[in-house]
Amino acid sequence: MSNRKKVWFEDAQRKLDPGLVEQLRNSRKVDQNETINNEIPLIVYMKKGCERGKKDDLLKACNIDSHNKLHRELRSINAMKGYLTPDRIQQIKDHEAVDRIFYDRIVTAFLDIASEQTGAFKVQEQLGLTGKDVTIAVIDTGVHAHADLTDPTNRIVAFQDFINGESEPYDDNGHGTHCAGDAAGNGSLSNGKYIGPAPEASIIGIKVLDEQGSGRLSTIIEGIEWCVDHKEEHNIRIISLSLGAPAYESFRDDPLSLAAQSAWHQGIVVCAAAGNDGPTASTISTPAIDPFIITVGSTNDQNTLERTDDAIAEYSSRGPTIDTLVKPDVYAPGTNIISLSAPGSALESQIPEMIIDENYIQLSGTSMATPICAGIIALMLEANPNLSPNDIKSILKATSHPTLDDIWGYIEAESAVDMAKNYTRQGSAEAIQER
Repeated sequence: MSNRKKVWFEDAQRKLDPGLVEQLRNSRKVDQNETINNEIPLIVYMKKGCERGKKDDLLKACNIDSHNKLHRELRSINAMKGYLTPDRIQQIKDHEAVDRIFYDRIVTAFLDIASEQTGAFKVQEQLGLTGKDVTIAVIDTGVHAHADLTDPTNRIVAFQDFINGESEPYDDNGHGTHCAGDAAGNGSLSNGKYIGPAPEASIIGIKVLDEQGSGRLSTIIEGIEWCVDHKEEHNIRIISLSLGAPAYESFRDDPLSLAAQSAWHQGIVVCAAAGNDGPTASTISTPAIDPFIITVGSTNDQNTLERTDDAIAEYSSRGPTIDTLVKPDVYAPGTNIISLSAPGSALESQIPEMIIDENYIQLSGTSMATPICAGIIALMLEANPNLSPNDIKSILKATSHPTLDDIWGYIEAESAVDMAKNYTRQGSAEAIQER
């Protein structure tokens, strides 16, 4: 039996999350005395009902020099973001205002280097539904002002940049632009060939990932909170999250999961990519582990309209979640999806062989399946604006096509929209009876 005395961060129990313990361990390898100014990005959960005086005392203890800063509130999860050195973390971990401290981990776009197939095209053609007056917020790498989003009218109704602070829409990576097109491209530059499920839906680009497609948990949370704050102003009904990080904690503690769940309870439908770590089981990422939001897996449609040969994509992450919950909730096409390209972006440089007809690019991943699902939800909300997030999720799961070898099936736009309309008729009948 080893008599080695535990280092302070190994004996902190639940005060420090496993990711932070690993960072502190790596820092200690460099400097046993922890005297270096190694700034570690953090999310600090405050204790519920924490008095203002205790919170102010914590901020005073943290904001002591340029290497230690706790400076921005993440109100949806009752936390603060910032960066602290190892010795400062040790000093404040047992502070009366601190509940738990998380490492502000890296989040990445889910890219693994089909409107007609889902039935969305029939909904557009036969019912005249296009997602009009429904806004989808794409929280990603930004959005390029592609003609398929701006012609004949500019449907990019807002843009918020948490990385570089720019005010005009742009996308230096290209991933977010592709996702926006997956949901709402109108095929303007392809004579309608590459059209998304909701070609008249409005798009908001929220840039939380950098040119390389990565960012911090806290930045994603800020993007989600921005959507909640501006929900009424822009009629934001859907958030599409084609990003994530490995899940080390229960959804009850995970910062990104809790932020997504908070938006859901504020009336915004949240769709999150399952991840691209399949076919291994128990690989669902955060925030997709959250039981409330809609977790989207990816299928391979073999480039055919028939569903008999479709299968869950090899790369699509499998459940159960870290909490042993069944996920994904629904599957959508995500393999070899052709959508909008952002000129001069990192993706165009990295995979030029995937560029199609100059204005489009072909990508695969649960990243693509998620906004396709979001676009179909926009059709449902156009058919019945009164649907709640829980209504949407129930309808999608109830109408999904049971052909895939999993608990839930393949998204089916026609049946989903039809059931959404039935909700409208039922509501109208009840209203008449009340009169």
